[in-house]
Amino acid sequence: MTETPKKAEPRWAELSDDVLESVETGRKQAIEAVRKFVDQISPVLPEQSRRKKVVDAALDLAEELVIARIEFFRSVVRSAGQAVSKAHSD
Repeated sequence: MTETPKKAEPRWAELSDDVLESVETGRKQAIEAVRKFVDQISPVLPEQSRRKKVVDAALDLAEELVIARIEFFRSVVRSAGQAVSKAHSD
């Protein structure tokens, strides 16, 4: 019985590392998406003040999407932690 927690802990740490890696990947993807968006919108909106408003809105959207993704992963990790804790107590 004492071996089960030892096996669960490394998996838990691995899950946590996977989540952190996924969050970092999502952050990089959001930055790249905004970069591509800026490249595409610059020729269409040559007026800098209008372009700045649109780009700022895109950055806000990207930030909200990354935050939502982080919150989702936190929820997954929390649920997994609760499941592991419950399995250990049974």
